[in-house]
Amino acid sequence: MIDIDPSEITPEPVYLYRRQFMMAAGALLLSTAVGACSGPQKTSTPEPLATSSEPTSAPAPLPTLLQATTPTASRQADELGGELTKYESVVGYTNYYEFSLSKEGPAALSADFKISPWRVQIGGLVHKPSVYTLDDLLRFAQEERIYRMRCVEGWSMVIPWIGFPLSQLLEQVEPTSEAQFVRFETVYAPEQMPGQRGRGFEWPYVEGLRLDEALHPLTILATGLYGKPLAKQNGAPVRLVVPWKYGFKSIKSIVKIDLVAEMPTTFWMASAPQEYGFYANVNPDVPHPRWSQATERRIGEFGRRETLLFNGYDEVAPLYADMDLRRFY
Repeated sequence: MIDIDPSEITPEPVYLYRRQFMMAAGALLLSTAVGACSGPQKTSTPEPLATSSEPTSAPAPLPTLLQATTPTASRQADELGGELTKYESVVGYTNYYEFSLSKEGPAALSADFKISPWRVQIGGLVHKPSVYTLDDLLRFAQEERIYRMRCVEGWSMVIPWIGFPLSQLLEQVEPTSEAQFVRFETVYAPEQMPGQRGRGFEWPYVEGLRLDEALHPLTILATGLYGKPLAKQNGAPVRLVVPWKYGFKSIKSIVKIDLVAEMPTTFWMASAPQEYGFYANVNPDVPHPRWSQATERRIGEFGRRETLLFNGYDEVAPLYADMDLRRFY
């Protein structure tokens, strides 16, 4: 019998979140395994229940149902042979400016962030506008996707995400023929998120995709990583993962998704338009104005490696076939 330190006992609200996640993970046992590829209007904060932070240590042993979503001995790398980034690095080195401008700050500063209950409103140019609770999102079959994540800042990781294709959600709300883009919005909660109290940025955080980018099967809404629910500093309870495009710009703690006709003005387009266009980070041959994109630093490795076009996900190339990616967008 293993003695458990009282500080490691999961609080009840987090336990309930885990239980919901386990129910969804059970669907994975019945589904086909997926190979490794494998200033806007402010939104009110969802009514919260008290909760505490996820521990940032390595994940504890998981119940049987969740074990199906954890990396196995044969899945300790992506399809290009890149080893998984250590769990401690994934949860300890994050971009989450709503909490801190530093990489290490969000883990501690998000400790009291309330993630339950949670709702995601989906509207705009759709036939069936809807509101999804976290329970609703976890009813989608949760899949493991081992993805590379490269940041325009020049660092990268390999992460075993848990989630489901965004296309499945968008199909339920039925976009109209006028819909061309998808606009995502993070929760606005300055009383919980110290980074939203000024700093010269325009909150809440907004990100966007073209509709065809959003519908691509590689694009997922992530609800977990390393076989457990998302840590708060990683964007709990639900975030966007676009493996060929976003690193630090990945939107976290999503509360609103709108289908729109015009390209949305995203957070970084508004904050630093000379540095971060709508297609920033797609093409490594296009340098950031202050540094090269030709190489990247894989967290946990020494030295640098060559950056791949589309982050190595060549299957998305048709999305940009008619675009001159030598330009900075």
